Amino acid sequence: MASSEAAAPPARRVVDECRGVLFVYNDGTVERRAAPGFATPVRDDGSVEWKDAAFDAARGLGLRLYRPRDWERRGRLPVFFYYHGGGFCIGSRAWPNCQNYCLRLAADLGALVVAPDYRLAPEHRLPAAIDDGAAAVLWLAVQARGGGDPWIAESADLARVFVSGDSAGGTIAHHLAVRFGSPAGRAELAPAAVRGYVQLMPFFGGAERTRSEAECPDDAFLNRPLNDRYWRLSLPEGATADHPVANPFGPGAPPLEAVEMAPTVVVVGGRDILHDRAVDYAARLKAMGKPVEVRDFEGQQHGFFTIDPWSDASGELMRVIKRFVDSDGRFDD
Repeated sequence: MASSEAAAPPARRVVDECRGVLFVYNDGTVERRAAPGFATPVRDDGSVEWKDAAFDAARGLGLRLYRPRDWERRGRLPVFFYYHGGGFCIGSRAWPNCQNYCLRLAADLGALVVAPDYRLAPEHRLPAAIDDGAAAVLWLAVQARGGGDPWIAESADLARVFVSGDSAGGTIAHHLAVRFGSPAGRAELAPAAVRGYVQLMPFFGGAERTRSEAECPDDAFLNRPLNDRYWRLSLPEGATADHPVANPFGPGAPPLEAVEMAPTVVVVGGRDILHDRAVDYAARLKAMGKPVEVRDFEGQQHGFFTIDPWSDASGELMRVIKRFVDSDGRFDD
């Protein structure tokens, strides 16, 4: 005989959590907090001006532009894209750690910095973030053709565009290098032209553990459980970390031998869980004849440059990037 009382629904509980910002519940709902789970003051000394603009209004996606206040005396500024990290699951152009890093980039590089947002997982699984990353660069091409943003029109050198990102943003930079390295991709961007890429501790994955992944301590800023959680939440459901978006050399990944890639700097940290995977990535591309160089910051953890943009190591990173930009994508060996 059926009970006259309806069975009580299961208690709602968190099944996945990322840095106190993203909460996924057992009923499939997702809760996000706007502010990061850490308190970082914005260090804005007034030497850099910034503003927000929309690049995909239909999806509610915006970007933040930064430039030195004295841009008029500098002449045309190189354009430097910066895609934030966060495992494709968290992060924002408006977070103070991102803003601090971009303020320093604009000041130290003497560049027009473009910091786009992109759709986040698990609500929008990959390749949504890659598509949004491409859309932000194509927005620049529209401005180059007379799209209307006055900062682009009056201060940007569209023949000197550089694309950078940290962690997940570095992965976006890789996929954009592949897309815009083709003749069709370069035509999409014209009259803008990408001169180089800077991948900061790119977030690549794979089903087989590397040594730096296997030996990563639990108290690392990015540890194995969080690393695995990001991939589980961001990749298409049922996919492994060998998915082509995560692993450029995994089964099913498109061959890269024929891709014409612009000069690329890959920045790694000696204490980063992703160290070995990024070093292997660069070595494989270099063996194919691609213009790729590694800059290894011994003793540094994942994201050291956004955790403290004014540390000695961050200062050296700025010098590496500035030499790369000032030389129009040549290496400083």
